[in-house]
Amino acid sequence: MDFDKIKEVVAEQLGVDVAELTKETSLKDDLNADSLDLFQIIMSLEEEFGIEIPTEDTENINTIGDIEEYLNKRSEEA
Repeated sequence: MDFDKIKEVVAEQLGVDVAELTKETSLKDDLNADSLDLFQIIMSLEEEFGIEIPTEDTENINTIGDIEEYLNKRSEEA
């Protein structure tokens, strides 16, 4: 998956600078994302990449790198 596209989605949803985001950036700790923010990020990712992300899968997503890893895994399964 395109890491830059993932960063763009996160930055747009949270109103942060794309340049500040790395694979290690924590959505909750570094970006102060709450559950609604996370839900909106997941919805945007689903729309952007044309996939459905089950709610239980989001429990293991803590960093932007986790999002990339998850999406890569999903694309390999498809």
